[in-house]
Amino acid sequence: MMKTLNSGLKSLIVGALASISLLSFNATANAFETVTVDGVPATRILIAPPRNELEHTIRNGLRDAIAQAGAGRDADDASRLYYFYGARHFEPLWLTRSDDGIVFSGAAEKIIAVFKDAHLQGLDPTDYMIDIQALEAAASDPGALATMEAEFSASILRYANDAHTGRLDPQSVSGYIDLAPKSVDEAELFAAIAEARDPAEVLLRYHPTHPEFVALRDLLASHYAGEVEDLPPIGGGKLIKLGMLDERVPALRDRLGLDAAEIDPLTYDAALAEAVEAFQTTIGLNPDGVVGPATLAAINGANGATRADIVANMERWRWMPEDLGEFNVFVNIPEFRLDVNREGRSVWNTRIIVGTAKNQTPLFSDMIRHVVTNPYWNVPSSILRAEIFPQVVRNPNYIASQNMELLYGGQAIDPWTVDWSRATPSMFRVRQKPGTSNALGQVKFLFPNSHDVYLHDTNARYLFDRSMRALSHGCVRVQDPFGFAEALLQHEPSLDVASLEGTLGGSERWFNMDQLVPVHLAYFTLRIDADGAVRSFADLYDHNATVIDMLGL
Repeated sequence: MMKTLNSGLKSLIVGALASISLLSFNATANAFETVTVDGVPATRILIAPPRNELEHTIRNGLRDAIAQAGAGRDADDASRLYYFYGARHFEPLWLTRSDDGIVFSGAAEKIIAVFKDAHLQGLDPTDYMIDIQALEAAASDPGALATMEAEFSASILRYANDAHTGRLDPQSVSGYIDLAPKSVDEAELFAAIAEARDPAEVLLRYHPTHPEFVALRDLLASHYAGEVEDLPPIGGGKLIKLGMLDERVPALRDRLGLDAAEIDPLTYDAALAEAVEAFQTTIGLNPDGVVGPATLAAINGANGATRADIVANMERWRWMPEDLGEFNVFVNIPEFRLDVNREGRSVWNTRIIVGTAKNQTPLFSDMIRHVVTNPYWNVPSSILRAEIFPQVVRNPNYIASQNMELLYGGQAIDPWTVDWSRATPSMFRVRQKPGTSNALGQVKFLFPNSHDVYLHDTNARYLFDRSMRALSHGCVRVQDPFGFAEALLQHEPSLDVASLEGTLGGSERWFNMDQLVPVHLAYFTLRIDADGAVRSFADLYDHNATVIDMLGL
């Protein structure tokens, strides 16, 4: 669901001020002075008198709001709004008197311009715009003027929140999204805007500054300027192979710059297959000439994707931490790729395998803290319950055949000694011992988290040859784990790949890292290279489609 600002107040003016929590305005502090009376500290409220008719109007409107609020929180909020403006002679931030009557101030006009251009930032202008025509009707109504002043501030806060944290609650998109919540410091926002020569510049600073967010914003602007055609995506369906008939073939020909086939235009012929192979090669897919989900997504995005896709990816960038870390590990799930980044540039990358749609890799950020060689694989309870336990019940020798151990009370026991007719999965733990058959391979990289997800090697390296690699139970398998270790550990004073490799083949060994490295498990179906090339990837978990739907795009 869309994030909303709380109101819960009885009158419109008080509702507007509650939406923006005016208690936190820095200027409120100026309305109070600490004094000492007979040795006891006390607070004295300072109210600066109105200096002109408009300030008198705002003061009277705020007084009326206090009278209407009744008792309780409503009254407290109304009073604090009164004190905030009282500290500044009841001078409004957004309204001013001119020869034409009461109009929006120059500061307000600059912010209105930002609201009007919100679509260029991936936002919806209708979420922020104030009814400008209502200003004339409000000119003789103190309460209406005070309400308009507060509503304008509420729109500013709403814009800042949407720009900084996104319009959607990530958890409402999927339970697999576990990103740390972000927030806007209201006091800091309004203090900066009230004092700024250009309040619009202050407001625009709340958008992300990640280079790829900026690149997406530039691409969106190109769409609105008519420089990029918003082509409808080619729909999904069965794999398209050489010689097959498919209604999508003419669209594929058009996107890849081929002339229409003179004979049977729906046939996927050799010329089109050759063009698909060439395209697959340029974007790093397996050049097999088969049109599947990964190839379709790449073709759909190659011409700039659609506005909806761009805005949905911009929304997810708003959820990301403001600072990814000067040196970090970035896993982009739809791309099946892991990058080691330094100062915003990839210095090493490798292919990865991620979770299936049923067992999704979650989205979150953490810190890599440990490297483990010859790891045990502690089988997650979900896998134990759904896969291992039924096998053991049928054949207790299954545990040994998989190089596993059955643990009861922390101790390894013989599966043949268990009465499986009375046993339940919750009574046991299962772990796979180190060795060539271990599902985690020879090394794993840990960032302890509630999802029990980490990066690791694998004993099934042939799976990296596939284009679609959503194959795991949720963890991320790394194609070149020791190449990754070398890139990851370059700042470690006493740990390197040689010391890791020296322990291989033995018992499990843990190495603690001195320099913790941020790791981000992210989900972007659009990436823009430094040269401006747009790359598009399949929406493995439907996160992108869900965001598009929830934003009404």
